Amino acid sequence: MNPIHPIRAAVPCRACLSGEDLDWLGGGRSVTLALGLMTTVEVGPGPGPGPGEEGTEDSWQREVWAFLRARLPGLAPRPPAVTVRSEAPAASGLSSSTARIVALFRAFADTSLRGRRVSDATITQWAYEFEFAVFNGGGMDHLAVVEGGALLLDGRERGLPAIRDRLEFPEQWRVVVVDSGTRKDTRHHIRDVRAQLAAGDPALAAYRSVTDEASGRVWEALRCRDLAELGAAMADAHEAMRDHQRMSTPFLEELRTVALRSAGLPLKLSGAGGGGALVGICPADEAAETVARLARALLVSHPGARVVPATAAPGARREPVPVAGGQRKGS
Repeated sequence: MNPIHPIRAAVPCRACLSGEDLDWLGGGRSVTLALGLMTTVEVGPGPGPGPGEEGTEDSWQREVWAFLRARLPGLAPRPPAVTVRSEAPAASGLSSSTARIVALFRAFADTSLRGRRVSDATITQWAYEFEFAVFNGGGMDHLAVVEGGALLLDGRERGLPAIRDRLEFPEQWRVVVVDSGTRKDTRHHIRDVRAQLAAGDPALAAYRSVTDEASGRVWEALRCRDLAELGAAMADAHEAMRDHQRMSTPFLEELRTVALRSAGLPLKLSGAGGGGALVGICPADEAAETVARLARALLVSHPGARVVPATAAPGARREPVPVAGGQRKGS
């Protein structure tokens, strides 16, 4: 590695527009959108700190490096020094943790192989396997941040979902993120839903059915560029999360009410776990005013919440990707 030109990997986060948990429950569709709130990992010269030494190395860096050492012969015992920056709010349901893990895998692999390249498909699979061992969840996030744009996914009980279709997000739209400031708990949520699945809970079956239908409507609205229908379908997806699976909270519902009343913006919770961020979509030429009106309203009623404007983003992938059905499209 040339220390003058450090290795850098930049990965977007993602919003889930519909279909939380359907990526690993199987038999249902999810819709994701990559957001230009980037996580950047930069590998500097020299090794990172060893055990007990001062430095910025964290457990994920060590564990990702150990995962790679088992698959790429010849890696040093310790990972190189890295700098990590993220524009996405942490623990917010926007997959900032997955973005960080994918960026670590890419930067470490590129640094170690000196010109050879691990494929994007392999990086995606490795990142999924790494997180599955910790959280026992699905692969929606990994595909979303690597592929970019908007994805329609078919869930699978084990392994990465299938990409059913993909679209470029309309340039005339913008995304508004409302970070509630309350952290979500994904690990306990997945544990509870897996218990529901094992018990054959009818509430879970109802959620899966209603949400799959909402995902179909969300995708059709994206395809037809129908913003009013997109907002309505996302609202239905949120209500399924709230009413069937108790994924929302009174505080999050208050934020939705303020957004609708002050800015006419329907919001949907992105990600499960009882906290995190809500997302809405508005016309690009109204985005600045929408953000300002919502920020003013929340400053009075919920000062701990934060409004973050965002654009859609391409993913970290550099190669063509197969779409279910055999057609190949670029990202």
